[in-house]
Amino acid sequence: MLDNLNSKFESSRVQALDVNDDEVEIDLLEIFHALRKKILLVLMVALVGGCIGAACTQFLMTPIYSSTSSMLVLSKETTLTSLADLQLGASLTSDYTVLITSTPVLEQVVTNLNLDMTAEDLKEDVTINNPTDTRILEITVDNPDSTMAKKIVDEIANVSSSYIGDKMEVIPPKIIEVGKIATERTSPSVMKNSAIGFLLGFLACAAIVVVYAVMDDTIKTEEDIEKYLGVSVLAKVPDRKDYVNMKNKKPKSNKKNKKRR
Repeated sequence: MLDNLNSKFESSRVQALDVNDDEVEIDLLEIFHALRKKILLVLMVALVGGCIGAACTQFLMTPIYSSTSSMLVLSKETTLTSLADLQLGASLTSDYTVLITSTPVLEQVVTNLNLDMTAEDLKEDVTINNPTDTRILEITVDNPDSTMAKKIVDEIANVSSSYIGDKMEVIPPKIIEVGKIATERTSPSVMKNSAIGFLLGFLACAAIVVVYAVMDDTIKTEEDIEKYLGVSVLAKVPDRKDYVNMKNKKPKSNKKNKKRR
């Protein structure tokens, strides 16, 4: 009986698609119920994705450590400076930022430390930051070895300070803070990648459930018959399983008859 109804529903669906191929009806309430039924599966897949992200980050990705050195830009070797000197020092920070990562400076650092990389490769690992309204330059170096990161950032600060004083004929910037050996990785973040894995697993599983719910057009209940065919259900023929359960069901004992006896 259900097979006949399914075939009838398929024919009516084909006719509807022939009239308007671009129209697709999506029942949001049905999708919500489908997701609610599979919520445990969706959460399990999301947890597996989060665990995979954490495991890959912890055991497969190379940890990166950072070390930072700070330099102070000076315009005069005096303790008291005028407003013009302060403005000049602030403007020099932009020039110093370019000079610190220039090729001569980085090549000298590579030579002094005997690094197995080029100046271009080293430049990708160097970041210069100038805090707002200050004359301080922060040089940060990223490296898989925390000790090497400290050595590189200290050498860049020393070489660039001498280079700037020589080429620009100004007072060399003073190193006010040397690099430190990092004890914790900077990247990749285990928490971040775990969250990304959890989110990707959740979205992937939820998308599969939604697509299955939308594409599933078979008739399973009496409500589906009324919904898709517009026909009221007059009677229901139980299947073999329901029939066996009804047959094996024990009748309730009549307590009133027992009392009379």
